[in-house]
Amino acid sequence: MFHQRLGCSSISFRHQDLVTALHTMRGLGFEEIDLGALPGVCDHVPYVLDEAAVKGVAAVVGDSGLRVRSVNGDVGDLNATLDAGVAETRERHLEMLLTLAAKTGAKALVLPCGAIDHEPVSSVEDDISRVAAQLVQASVRAKEFGVELWTESLHYYRLCWNTERAQLLADRLAGSDVGIVMDFSHIVASGGDPADFVDRFGERIAHVHLRDAVRATETEPGNINLSIGNGQSNFAGGLAKLRDSGYAGHFSLELETRDVTHDERPAAAAKAGSYITDLI
Repeated sequence: MFHQRLGCSSISFRHQDLVTALHTMRGLGFEEIDLGALPGVCDHVPYVLDEAAVKGVAAVVGDSGLRVRSVNGDVGDLNATLDAGVAETRERHLEMLLTLAAKTGAKALVLPCGAIDHEPVSSVEDDISRVAAQLVQASVRAKEFGVELWTESLHYYRLCWNTERAQLLADRLAGSDVGIVMDFSHIVASGGDPADFVDRFGERIAHVHLRDAVRATETEPGNINLSIGNGQSNFAGGLAKLRDSGYAGHFSLELETRDVTHDERPAAAAKAGSYITDLI
């Protein structure tokens, strides 16, 4: 029904419990998902992630018959300076997320590009260097679990919120195995251009998130919570640029939208899936 490289993030149905969300996505015709494990955003994976929780989530996902492309997780603010105890807790959480990724057959674990704050702890340069170091360290650990480590290098609400900061992060990740996740909505909301993003980072883009957005203005912030077709994203142009660049990765509808009701959400996801399939 949908393109074989197009999946759906469980974040799209975060209002449902995991079993129901998986059933909904499978019923719509999706065969692949991104699994949301973001505290406060998507509770499909328990915040207290111990071995029992990992086993339980993996079993539920396995029973659904859906493939997992990535686990979208968070281990805390990567630009924060941690004491030994907090660092140990973070490392344990990372280990559990990597275990979950491995047990669900995911290709990668996705981590954010810093705290949910545009203001740095010390300075932009120092904070982004700290984020890069944490991501590289996490990628080394990921190899031990047979999965990759990706980062959504431009996130409108986080430290690396625009193209300039995404470039700084990418420069510091040069030579590492950390892949870049491209998200149309965050790029557009920050005033960026998806085609320019591909020109800059094309060879390193490992995955693509799809959701619509409107750009920030002098008086209004950007809005990343729009259904595909209800914003200013040029999906046709951006996807054509990805195709021309040789991008062979996968795509995921991450429809954390607020312009449809929960009852309308399945139909909106199906409509978006069909539209994007035609463009891919």
